[in-house]
Amino acid sequence: MYTKKATLSIDAIVLKYDSLVKKIAYHLLARLPSSVDIDDLIQAGMMGLIEAYKRFESTKGASFETYAGIRIRGSMMDEVRKSDWAPRSVRRNSRAVASAIREVESFSGREATDLEVAAHMDISIDEYHDILHSSMSTQLFSYEEMLDSETGSHELDIKVDGHTSQPDHLVEEAGFQIHLAQEIERLPEREKLVLSLYYNDELNLKEIGAVLGVSESRVSQIHSQAAMRLRSRLTDWQD
Repeated sequence: MYTKKATLSIDAIVLKYDSLVKKIAYHLLARLPSSVDIDDLIQAGMMGLIEAYKRFESTKGASFETYAGIRIRGSMMDEVRKSDWAPRSVRRNSRAVASAIREVESFSGREATDLEVAAHMDISIDEYHDILHSSMSTQLFSYEEMLDSETGSHELDIKVDGHTSQPDHLVEEAGFQIHLAQEIERLPEREKLVLSLYYNDELNLKEIGAVLGVSESRVSQIHSQAAMRLRSRLTDWQD
């Protein structure tokens, strides 16, 4: 296993993990608008790789590849957020869907279906699916950063005078991770499977569609609905 104490230079690290950065960049690009440039993603990913190299400690239990992957994805998503490319209408519709899901589930006491949410919003099912498709690329929460069991908890520990301290914002982040993990487990099985295949197994939408026997467009809808269902259940953690 590679460790931070290895004698490899920054240039050697970049060369060695260039394919990892590009793999993550193209995987992320598949759910972003055409205006997002692949070279910008790769450049941001390289910065994340270098940061991972500087901060990695093999004693934490995770492999460097796992740790670097988290940092690379986070750096790329930060770059995308900075560009603020999502139209206001898409963000507004996403919030409306999340609110509708929350209201339907609060009233029914069970998981809201597509038809129920569309009816609650007083729109057709086709219009609802169009919203889900449009908002697919806005669901940029980092599944790996928030849930990775090998590195997440270690990242929250800070040593002060030989003792472990957790500032309020880090304790809150840890609580969010736990709550998010619980809510993901509560998702409908198909939504949970799509998230797992997309983020853990790194399949693209077409490949997931082949596994589930549905169209690529339907996978996009399922992914977006899962993200919005999570958003609706995590309102207490949002600013």
